[in-house]
Amino acid sequence: MEGDILPVDYELSSWKYQNKGQEILHTQPSGGIMITKTILQPDGLFEIAWKGSGSAYSGPWKPKKPGDERFLGKPGEIKVTYDKHGMKRWTKIGSDGRATMERHFGDHNRDWCHTNPHDHVILWDANRGNPLPQGPINYPNGAPEFKQYAKEKYSMNKTPTALGGNSFEEDRFQSISEFKWCVNDGGEVEFEWKGKAYSITHPEGKINIGEGCYQKNGKYYNVISHTEYVPGDGDLWGDTADEILEYNMNGDKLRDVVTQIKVWSRSI
Repeated sequence: MEGDILPVDYELSSWKYQNKGQEILHTQPSGGIMITKTILQPDGLFEIAWKGSGSAYSGPWKPKKPGDERFLGKPGEIKVTYDKHGMKRWTKIGSDGRATMERHFGDHNRDWCHTNPHDHVILWDANRGNPLPQGPINYPNGAPEFKQYAKEKYSMNKTPTALGGNSFEEDRFQSISEFKWCVNDGGEVEFEWKGKAYSITHPEGKINIGEGCYQKNGKYYNVISHTEYVPGDGDLWGDTADEILEYNMNGDKLRDVVTQIKVWSRSI
């Protein structure tokens, strides 16, 4: 898999010695990142701001679905939630009560795009105030501890919220506009259509849609139909949700049926 290779040894990095109040500036949203070596996460790494973006958000964002409540919490808390598949998520809450980082204990049925586990930095839209999950940070050599390297330690809330995730109706896309908002803002989606599984993910700074699969004896099979599948075969890559809506599922264009698909999981 092609992507940005970012070797990081936090013990040797000056990031480790930064004070908690300092900022690390990202000039643009991240694509998929492959971490080849990790030891500790640096102090303040995920207290992220965009230079010139002004206020972090224009008003308080309120979750519309139970599963979205994980993005808000007590400063320093790590929330534990599960989706309908039973995939566990750890969501780190920053000093302002909003999520800064999330770890997914799964690969979204695309193990060539995601390691298990993998992380997502969470930014926030400056105008609408909603969370903006960034591309996956993959750990082929093992993930680091999910805590901030700082004087103030994060605490694990071991009482899961929204244990079963959202209901199918809550996760169903009510309109094409809702789908575009979700996917353009970094949402990952796992869904079913006519007996086959599909996944939408954000590897390598792009948007990808294709069959959701598992691996057995060196071959890949669709998670629901169990038919053989070659990784990447028939996938569609794009830069926007509009492009992804053109994906063809055995004669049905996603744009025409997006409000009818059975959504098993969506990250936002």
